[in-house]
Amino acid sequence: MARKKHPLQDTDAELTVGRPKRSAAGLPSLSETLPHALAGMGPARAWKTLTAVNQKDGFDCMSCAWPDPPERKAAEFCENGAKAIGWEAEPLRIPSSFWAENSLASLDSRSEYWLGQQGRLMEPVFKAAGSDHYVPVSWDEAFKVIARELNGLDHPDQATFYTSGRTSNEAAFLYQLFVRAFGTNNLPDCSNMCHESTVVAMGETIGVGKSAITYTDFAKSDLIIIMGQNPGTCHPRMLTALEEAKHAGASIVAVNPLPEAGLINFRNPQKPRGLMGRGTDLADQFLQIRLAGDMALLQAVSKRVLDAERAAPGTVLDRAFIDRHCSGFVGFAAQMAALREEDVLVATGLTSAEIDELAQRYIRAERVIITWAMGLTQHKKAVATIKEIINLLLLRGNIGKPGSGPSPIRGHSNVQGDRTMGIWEKIPAWFLDALGEEFGFEPPRKPGVDSVDSIKGMRDGSIKVLVALGGNLVHAISDTEVAEDAVRKTRLSVQISTKLNRSHAVTGEQALILPALGRTEIDVQGGVEQFVTVEDTVCAVHRSAGRLAPIGEQVLSEVAIVTRMAEAVLGGKVPVDWAGMRRDYDSVREHISHVVPGFENFNTRIRAVDGFVLPHGPRDSRTFPTATGKAMFTVNALETITVPEGRLMLQTVRAHDQFNTTTYTMNDRYRGIKKGRMVLMVNPGDLAELGFADGAYVDVHSEADDGVDRVLRGLRLVAYPSARGCATAYYPEANVLVPLGSTAEGSNTPASKSVIIRLEPAAAPVFGAAAGLRT
Repeated sequence: MARKKHPLQDTDAELTVGRPKRSAAGLPSLSETLPHALAGMGPARAWKTLTAVNQKDGFDCMSCAWPDPPERKAAEFCENGAKAIGWEAEPLRIPSSFWAENSLASLDSRSEYWLGQQGRLMEPVFKAAGSDHYVPVSWDEAFKVIARELNGLDHPDQATFYTSGRTSNEAAFLYQLFVRAFGTNNLPDCSNMCHESTVVAMGETIGVGKSAITYTDFAKSDLIIIMGQNPGTCHPRMLTALEEAKHAGASIVAVNPLPEAGLINFRNPQKPRGLMGRGTDLADQFLQIRLAGDMALLQAVSKRVLDAERAAPGTVLDRAFIDRHCSGFVGFAAQMAALREEDVLVATGLTSAEIDELAQRYIRAERVIITWAMGLTQHKKAVATIKEIINLLLLRGNIGKPGSGPSPIRGHSNVQGDRTMGIWEKIPAWFLDALGEEFGFEPPRKPGVDSVDSIKGMRDGSIKVLVALGGNLVHAISDTEVAEDAVRKTRLSVQISTKLNRSHAVTGEQALILPALGRTEIDVQGGVEQFVTVEDTVCAVHRSAGRLAPIGEQVLSEVAIVTRMAEAVLGGKVPVDWAGMRRDYDSVREHISHVVPGFENFNTRIRAVDGFVLPHGPRDSRTFPTATGKAMFTVNALETITVPEGRLMLQTVRAHDQFNTTTYTMNDRYRGIKKGRMVLMVNPGDLAELGFADGAYVDVHSEADDGVDRVLRGLRLVAYPSARGCATAYYPEANVLVPLGSTAEGSNTPASKSVIIRLEPAAAPVFGAAAGLRT
């Protein structure tokens, strides 16, 4: 059938491909960071923001949730953080005339990159039913539209309320309060698409779905195993912690289908050795694993640990820890005894010698951290894989002692805090009890829908209104065409945003865009400058206060938007002082201190210079709030994905100049890709076997059990040193290939890292106006 070309296609007209880099940061990082910041913000604005980001009296960087060290450097930001700040803080504004000049259809034809380059949103705009244009409206008019549509639903569950991880603790708490006062637990968020598998697995096995280490534990560790993670691009400040750990004597093992520059060598741009010298080699061992093979690798290492204990009883396992703090060991050990080496080798693509080396490293180390990200969480067996991380750590007591523990690395800056504040469709009863008691109403008890099920509900007509507090749901979720069609079936879509993205171009019958203050901006309410708080990936809570004047008079804080929306929709339905909390964020924090454990005396403790760290039973005292009251060994059946002959397994990844769905430039410097994103990276041996040449163009078809032919057309093949049988394309462009129903068991997270694909030859794309429709 005739299909419109991808909006990014024309941007690849000057695509170039070079060799992947073997080191990260250094002088190239500085040469990228400073000109980018200066060009976007100007010298004064750049100085004001970059000297305040991640400082104790400044604001929290929005580009990742990496924790801040106890002692801050003058430049406590990375290259990508500077780009994120410049992207938000540039003074470019979208004028009112923009909406008359650009129809919805024209916005839909634009790339994510183009949309983000148009500048900051300055006023509420509304698309009426039957119209193809947004028009500026007042805030009162916008809230009246929301109130009319929400209150006109047959029941509250016909609306879903999405949240992005950039939202502060205060705004997130108020948002979930509003939604539950409205009458639903439909509170999907970006966790559903990233670390939901982690939350489920760790919640069941150790009782807490958060990192069980602190920042300083990295430098105390003997061995750090990094799995399915690319810190050099996704959280570059982690490279500094890894360098510190390496200098303190730690070994580092990287487990990944792709060699990533940041884990090969790090040239610290804040040290002479990093700028002018060799830098620091990080990974002592690189295991180039086959996609979806991590579970088999972890089981194989655990089996070797158990075999070593049998060979030398009492010398390998931490029997005192296992006997006192764990349950389920006998069943787990029996399953490992039956593990077949041949199954492991097929699943991982590794050799027995490589696995032996990792097992010996683990056995020799007294303190071990295993850290991971999306490369583990977005597979069918993601939950089981993370349970195997816990199994391995438990064998030698590597939880609850310095320098050891499981360390999931969150990507979005406050995605962990949002969940702590109650943004969760499956919120436990104790939270609802506390919320109801604090505010004098009965919250709904029926579980809500997550991100994937929200799209299904919109597709099937059971959800008629979408409200999104930040984010870019339609482009972040899997099965892009299905997601877009689903959103277009709603009566109303509402986006609370700082800048344009694809979700503003794909709307319901009616649509609103509501402009919000950014993290970099000063927030004044009731004549008083306010601050907000965030929680990082190691459970540390701290203040964040912007330094720049608001971009415009009509741009409101997220707290103001949420509270005014609640007033318009709810009226006097619940006895909540929305106006009082809008005027004084201390009052929001006072309520949080009564509802959320660990936030007692919030307003006093948050004013300490370093904030405070939330309690964590497994980390702090080796207490485990699980079903058994102990850490739980689990038995997980190994399944190997069978890839048919002539097919590959696809993973989606971020480029270096990218934050979630936002692209800052069209370059992926460390992978050698410049001025383009429509590429498919494949091992040269696989290209030869499939009969394709490096540089050829292909249409990529995903093959799923539902029989739907999902296709991404006109990708350029790039011969790349990836694991055999595995291919890589960029997120979110390749989301179109991920079936909506293909999700992780137990967490419903899109399985974006294990998509079976076939390649069909395609003609080179035609760039420019001549391209038209492509078949």
